[in-house]
Amino acid sequence: MVLAAGMGRRMLPLTETTAKPLITVQGKALIDYALDRMADNGVERAVVNVHHFADKIEAHLAQRTAAPAVDISDERDGVLETGGGLVRARPLLGEAPVFVTNTDAIFRADDPAAKGFPQLTEGFDPAKEDARLLLVRKDRALGLDTAGDFHLEPDGRLRRRGAEGGAPYYYTGTQVLNPAILDGWPEEKFSLNEIWNRSLEAGRLTGAVFEGDWLHVGDPQSRDEAETRLRAA
Repeated sequence: MVLAAGMGRRMLPLTETTAKPLITVQGKALIDYALDRMADNGVERAVVNVHHFADKIEAHLAQRTAAPAVDISDERDGVLETGGGLVRARPLLGEAPVFVTNTDAIFRADDPAAKGFPQLTEGFDPAKEDARLLLVRKDRALGLDTAGDFHLEPDGRLRRRGAEGGAPYYYTGTQVLNPAILDGWPEEKFSLNEIWNRSLEAGRLTGAVFEGDWLHVGDPQSRDEAETRLRAA
């Protein structure tokens, strides 16, 4: 699933006339980076939720010929955020583990031949894990400079930054999730963090590290920084 229904307020003024997933870096729309990333992971069908400039996103997706095929989860009646958006899309997601990604990032692996995120999928066990988040070390991130999101324990389980004041890893916006954990949650506006919190308490939220550069594209300045980095690559 590609989360593409947000209002893109941090990307203003660019999102006054288009949806953030359609903003381009090096001539390529952010949503195409996300869908191509999913194709690299062997995904043949993707669900994309839409709200802000939904018609424009659907028109763009209709012109794509590359995998994956796309189903739309419509939030035109009101944006549901990450948690509610996944709950609405639940009937489309099936029962197998699901990749979930946003359109806020571009990944540049250290190994140029690397494809996909095997560290997310290999050994993922829904009996023991609700979700496995893809992390990046803070010093490998471009376009984001905050205190960090998570600590990664030796057994792979995650712990939030908490009161320590800092954490060594950012969440990259990409994860593998057992869709069954969405069952019973309301189809209303709420953050996926609420589901994560329950999983954290149960020791069922784990992490894996991306080895490479992570270009966060969340506002006009970070978009320009990503353009510069990719141009120099």
